[in-house]
Amino acid sequence: MPASARRRTRMVAATAVLLMFALTGCEALLSHADAGRAVTPPLAEVTPLDDPRAWQGPSTAVAAPASADPVTDGEQRLPVTLVDTQGTEVTVTDADRILALDIYGSLSRIVYELGLGDQLVGRDISSTFPEIADLPLVTQNGHDLNAEAMLELHPTVILTDTSLGPWDTILQMREVGIPVVIVEPKRTIESIGSLIGEVAEALGVPQRGEILSQRVTGEVAAKIAQISEIAPADPADRLRMMFLYVRGQSGVYYLFGEESGADTLIEALGGNDIAGEIGWTGMRPVTAEALAAADPELILMMTKGLESVGGVEGLVDHIPAIAQTTAGRNQRIVDMSDSTILSFGPDTASVLDALAVAIYAPEEAGR
Repeated sequence: MPASARRRTRMVAATAVLLMFALTGCEALLSHADAGRAVTPPLAEVTPLDDPRAWQGPSTAVAAPASADPVTDGEQRLPVTLVDTQGTEVTVTDADRILALDIYGSLSRIVYELGLGDQLVGRDISSTFPEIADLPLVTQNGHDLNAEAMLELHPTVILTDTSLGPWDTILQMREVGIPVVIVEPKRTIESIGSLIGEVAEALGVPQRGEILSQRVTGEVAAKIAQISEIAPADPADRLRMMFLYVRGQSGVYYLFGEESGADTLIEALGGNDIAGEIGWTGMRPVTAEALAAADPELILMMTKGLESVGGVEGLVDHIPAIAQTTAGRNQRIVDMSDSTILSFGPDTASVLDALAVAIYAPEEAGR
């Protein structure tokens, strides 16, 4: 792909991510939204339905917390000079005090898994895995970066993408001399390894990055293979799925299509991404015509989004056209924590596992 095309793709992805989360207003997408919910049992321990199309009713997927397993092989070597995803040349001379911030908490988890967890000094609201849950927050009102809180921690390097704002805060960090590395904002199943590589390069541990990338991508590939064994072999028989992003309080109803990341998630789950079939690209307001053309058999959603419209029944009230779809008639809605379902980080294999159970063995998902 030509460089100009790659830049356009990054700009589209960045704009889409910023738009999606700007629409949430001050509502926090809390990763502890699963508090009190039963963890979904492992896929290996459940019996899948003979016909997943015949199931009626919603289900919730709650991924089991993945134990941290930091990579320690390979020395950290600094300084490092690199060109980040925005084309900015950045030199990192000191990584003793790291802030790794994004909408899903993926960057902080990657830093920890690279064996640099003791160098993290703060966290975003989505970074709640036990090992860093006690670090001070540098986000406010959900996912707004707090410049004062960040500066109080005296970071020597900041890793982030374009999913958090305001952008002026990032510029302020650079103005006071803190190296800020912007990593690729587009998140997909296929981009997990490259994202790990970007973080590892910036922090001077490329060897660890290669090891972690191979481990995580291997786990994801193995999980996709396991799911493929229970998903229909014939593509024509696979569930027709779509990803719906909802914020009822704001009247926001978006259908995620190709290049949104949701398409790769659906494919990994053994489904047919019907948004792509109807030519839906990126993240766009859903229409009755699009729903009718797609006629999904299963709809994936974020838990807070589903709650914002009062659950499945409220979803139909807010978007009446859903009632005319197969998914709506069967109430075939699968939800998962907002900060998990599209995170595409080190925990992706466990995310896929939980979603697969909710899709193919829904009666066992909440046992």
